Amino acid sequence: MDVDLTPKLAKQIYGGDGGSYHAWCPNELPMLKEGNIGAAKIALSKNGFALPRYSDSAKVAYVLQGCGFAGIVLPEKEEKVIAIKKGDAIALPFGVVTWWYNKDDTDLVVLFLGDTKTAHKAGSFTDMYLTGSNGIFTGFSTEFVSRAWDVEESVAKTLVSSQTAKGIVKLDAGFQMPEPKQANRDGMVLNCEEAPLDVDIKGGGKVVVLNIKNLPLVGEVGLGADLVRLDGSAMCSPGFSCDSALQVTYIVRGSGRVQVVGPDGKRVLEAHLKAGNLFIVPRFCVVSKIGDPDGMDWFSIITTPNPIFTHLAGKTSTWKALSPQVLQAAFKVPPDVEKLFSSKRSAEEIFFPPPN
Repeated sequence: MDVDLTPKLAKQIYGGDGGSYHAWCPNELPMLKEGNIGAAKIALSKNGFALPRYSDSAKVAYVLQGCGFAGIVLPEKEEKVIAIKKGDAIALPFGVVTWWYNKDDTDLVVLFLGDTKTAHKAGSFTDMYLTGSNGIFTGFSTEFVSRAWDVEESVAKTLVSSQTAKGIVKLDAGFQMPEPKQANRDGMVLNCEEAPLDVDIKGGGKVVVLNIKNLPLVGEVGLGADLVRLDGSAMCSPGFSCDSALQVTYIVRGSGRVQVVGPDGKRVLEAHLKAGNLFIVPRFCVVSKIGDPDGMDWFSIITTPNPIFTHLAGKTSTWKALSPQVLQAAFKVPPDVEKLFSSKRSAEEIFFPPPN
């Protein structure tokens, strides 16, 4: 496998007083283009406002830091204003218009991961802004805008040209944005830090999985996702996605090591991970991670809404399903070695606490 899988940090694309937009470039992380995956994040300072936009890609948004408001307009639906906070995951299907606002002192940081199969550029998101210096209506003639909106041409010029910023602005401190409604979160948002755990291994780690059951909109996005919290010095079992899905992983907190093995038993990635890194595990490759003493958290998307994983260590692994004779023949070892191997990891699954 010749593709460079080295984890990368995002680079700033644009920004100003209100905040900044960062993205991972397919030229630096080739698996983005190869796998048709986009990755970006937005950071808003206090009173920062990300102007209304839509994208050429379906995405999952994950709030990495802070709290604020998000405005979401699904096609032919009314605007829903949602209060968002750290740990929230939001599915954003095709055609959705969004805006983002931070009202607090702490920066609001939101990660976006998505599928770029239908995007203008493979491996990159292209946002279409409704207003601003690069807003779509700057490309129409004043005649077309005034007729579309049924306003005088002078008013059309004012509406189109007054906002001179690009993408992100800083609002006046006293400006009142619409208030969110708690009911708007239902079916739109899942907080991964508060949701019931799908896996909880003492001393090992915890997992919350996003799927069509707990966040139905991920079915429209066509992606699954999970938040994994690996305890200090614990190990995540070697495993692979058995439904040909790609795994796109962003390190949220902490640090640790990762190894990925591809065809012919070749190690295609060995790296030390830190917060902010993004890396992609190719289809059918086997990945395993070991956390540093402070542990490691990551948020991943999987390019199917209901992913299935096969683990190669632990009580639910393939090895436990195979008969002793097959293990002896496959490993070419005597019965005593097979029995020793089979007796191990009979209680643990997925996550393994550090050795005593």
